Amino acid sequence: MEHLWSPWRSSYVAAQSEQRGSGCFLCDASADEPSRENLVVYTTESVVVLLNAFPYNAGHLLIAPREHVGDLDRITQGVAQDLMSTVQHSSRVIKHVLKPHGLNIGANLGASAGAGVPDHLHFHIVPRWNGDTNFMPVLADIKVVSASMDDLFAKFTSAFAETSE
Repeated sequence: MEHLWSPWRSSYVAAQSEQRGSGCFLCDASADEPSRENLVVYTTESVVVLLNAFPYNAGHLLIAPREHVGDLDRITQGVAQDLMSTVQHSSRVIKHVLKPHGLNIGANLGASAGAGVPDHLHFHIVPRWNGDTNFMPVLADIKVVSASMDDLFAKFTSAFAETSE
């Protein structure tokens, strides 16, 4: 069996361990207005979109229902429609802002499926470019992200504001 090793995730795991006593970061983000501090770039009545603080690639977005629910079959049809519509809208925004060659879109349902936050359903959209994989994390415990979080936040909030449905 081969293993995917991502050493930059150790910061995420440590942050989650410290944060569990204070609540769910997705719920916290859902309660706030979009800001650079909370990385929220867009909201709807029932969904929040934020930049991943520990991205696999520049522009990695998280899309979550505002309701704290861990499983897809526990959300209402209306929230499910808003969630998927927002995933679709977010993919258009990423394509417009970053011009990636492709996207990974998915959700990990449950801890055994790889969910870092198994109690709050969320989708990941990871922009991908030809040749964007490299050995820096393996060789030097370094993750290369090609854009600053400040620049990405500004670009995404602007693009979402221009294209709100």
